[in-house]
Amino acid sequence: MWERQLALADRGWRVIAPQFRGFDGAAGDPPAQSIDDYAGDVVDLLDALHIHEAIVGGLSMGGYVCFALWRVAARRCQALVLADTKAGADTQEARAGRQNALELVERDGLPGLAADMLPKLLGETTRAERPEVVGYVRKLIERQTARGIAGALRRLRDRPDATDLLPHINVPTLVLVGSEDTLTPPSESERMRVTLPDATLDIIEQAGHLSNLELPAAFDAALGAFLTTLR
Repeated sequence: MWERQLALADRGWRVIAPQFRGFDGAAGDPPAQSIDDYAGDVVDLLDALHIHEAIVGGLSMGGYVCFALWRVAARRCQALVLADTKAGADTQEARAGRQNALELVERDGLPGLAADMLPKLLGETTRAERPEVVGYVRKLIERQTARGIAGALRRLRDRPDATDLLPHINVPTLVLVGSEDTLTPPSESERMRVTLPDATLDIIEQAGHLSNLELPAAFDAALGAFLTTLR
């Protein structure tokens, strides 16, 4: 998902894309599943690489992992990038949607989930004008395992509300969102921006929920400008 952003290394940054458990062949899940599992994996990776502090970013579920990481290891975060995500927990309607997705995966497998999710993940412009992006995201979904996806869905469904954390995130924070994101719309990003002590908001026009994949050049420009302010 973050392959395009690895090119930021050409600008002098060390770029690391963690592999979450259960995804792309990584080891599977323990019986108990929490969003903190993913945050713990990030901490373990930082420790293994002898990195004491980093600029940490995530999109959608990755944003929820950023909140979990701040909760358990705030000192490791030099700055945050929160893309197409939100601080609030799932509503009852959203939790029901996660349960439906779990049942869909069990019934129809990953192709069924991809067919259901693509219209939600990708903006209207991308679906109409960028078929290569649609095909790429479909492949990203379909190459996963049902077990890994189910573990992620349960973590998303049961994650805690992070709204109360926002006023205490006292590091520079970039909030990014696609203008056509219907899952975590720009209004959610603006709500975070005004609550975070040191945040800027960048809206990626004509992108949906996967803004870094839909319009990587615009996403990279916003991210690169933010990173430059931290040097």
